[in-house]
Amino acid sequence: MYETEMRNPKTTHIDKMETLEMLHVINEENRNSVAAVEEALESVAKAVDAVAHAFEQGGRLFYIGAGTSGRIAVMDAAECPPTYGVPYGQVVAIIAGGVSTMTRAAEGEEDHAEMGKADLMAHNVTEKDVIMGISASGNAAYVEGAMLAAKELGCITISLSSNEDCKIAKVAHIPIVTKTGAEVITGSTRMKAGNAQKFVLNMITTCSMVKTGKVYENLMINLRPTNIKLRKRMIGIVRDILECDEEKAEALLDANEWNIRKAVGE
Repeated sequence: MYETEMRNPKTTHIDKMETLEMLHVINEENRNSVAAVEEALESVAKAVDAVAHAFEQGGRLFYIGAGTSGRIAVMDAAECPPTYGVPYGQVVAIIAGGVSTMTRAAEGEEDHAEMGKADLMAHNVTEKDVIMGISASGNAAYVEGAMLAAKELGCITISLSSNEDCKIAKVAHIPIVTKTGAEVITGSTRMKAGNAQKFVLNMITTCSMVKTGKVYENLMINLRPTNIKLRKRMIGIVRDILECDEEKAEALLDANEWNIRKAVGE
């Protein structure tokens, strides 16, 4: 039996616990998500370097997952354009069952390998692209099918799972395994396994964007002024870089089409 499906001895009687006791147990188990990611960092680093190289060559990063894994992937991909100013389509998340499964579970969709392949191939994937399959158990047929198809095309493949010796890890050029172990509620991998997935995806996109010049020092230099909050943030970034007041920072942005790089003369 895979560890993600085992019973957690610390929570066998969670149904009898007082609320605060329950919360302490869950929070303690959440810490294991961080530890599991720490142990996998060498593999995550290989993934970052592969993705950054793909971006430099005009390639894309595709996430493909089902259920919770797919939803976490969609969230991460959606944040890349507003945060780093990259085009929509540079980081793409594909979820089994389509976008409707973001709000309504359709768990049976993960069982169809051919659909995973078809959904991925619909994006005109080439060997320049990196394909990252995400599955807590590591055995979702939808994800495995997409990864096998990508590998046949010559794409670099990455897997992210919480079980060793799973199907997608065997397919991947770069397997990432975050060994989060038995969940607080048996089999509920939206908990510790989901935490670890969120951490890893954040790391991969953040570090690959840094490595490809989308960050100056620790500032989001490619921001776009799509709302009031982001306009204020952009003014603050220019102010910090040039060590000027907000009025001058805003004037420089106005004069440079609200492009931070141009405003600071980078």
